[in-house]
Amino acid sequence: MILAMQMELKTIGLSRLCRVLKVSRQAFYQHFWRCSDTTTEEELIIEQVKEIRTIHPVIGGRKLLFLLQSFLFENQIKIGRDALFDLLAAHKLLVKRRRTFTTTFSRHWMKKYPSLVKEWRPEKPNQLWVADITYVPILKGVLFLNLVTDAYSHKIMGYSIAENLEGIHTCRALDMALSNRTKATPELIHHSDRGSQYCARTYTGMLLENNIRISMTDKGDPLENAIAERINGIVKNEYLRHFNFKNKNQMERMLPQIVNRYNKLRPHLSINMKTPDEVHEKELLINRSWQRKRQLININK
Repeated sequence: MILAMQMELKTIGLSRLCRVLKVSRQAFYQHFWRCSDTTTEEELIIEQVKEIRTIHPVIGGRKLLFLLQSFLFENQIKIGRDALFDLLAAHKLLVKRRRTFTTTFSRHWMKKYPSLVKEWRPEKPNQLWVADITYVPILKGVLFLNLVTDAYSHKIMGYSIAENLEGIHTCRALDMALSNRTKATPELIHHSDRGSQYCARTYTGMLLENNIRISMTDKGDPLENAIAERINGIVKNEYLRHFNFKNKNQMERMLPQIVNRYNKLRPHLSINMKTPDEVHEKELLINRSWQRKRQLININK
């Protein structure tokens, strides 16, 4: 206010303005520098947020706060979660949720397998893999992303991008996952929806040949394959959508780099803000929010 009056009434000195408003010169300067420091800190935070989002384009506020910790400490800046969300909102940097549609066709004649994971959750990597397909918009049309993910660590084990929903592309993602498995675990379960790609003999044959048990959703409810749905959504909405790909070749060249960013650099709330690669390779014990009362299925059955 004093600064505004000073600009308006240039002939009146600062001391006189302070006397009229019953504010000491010292109080004015302290307030001015506090405001200046706050503005500078906010600008620094926004600049750092934008830098983080060059790598993770749509990463959420809570994960941003986690990734900002070392920067905030080095610059002696204090900001809480709510204040960060307010700052992001003021600069229109909050993430908007998107609607999706299904890519699953389950009304087919092929054999469907029962769910093995209703009352069971993995206790370490390579006990449960989850698979799903999602669409990714490009300049003209859409592509289809196939992922195979480790449910415990959330690490993407295999992937492929395709122009159609043919089963060969899901097989390619599975083949990559198998090649990336550092050690075979006899108790590994593969869980997916009942889509024709996952029920096809070629795909189920690959699983059985590698002694992997087959599990599928019972009703086609996305919640029955929530981890796979979530990971596909992250890769699509936080990364792929923001490169404005024109065609499959462009996305195919970029996809390995994006998966690497996701696996090695992106922290997850559900795995104690660790990265998938860290949890997977070190077999870290994660304190999940899953219920501890569970009836384990007989893995050797």
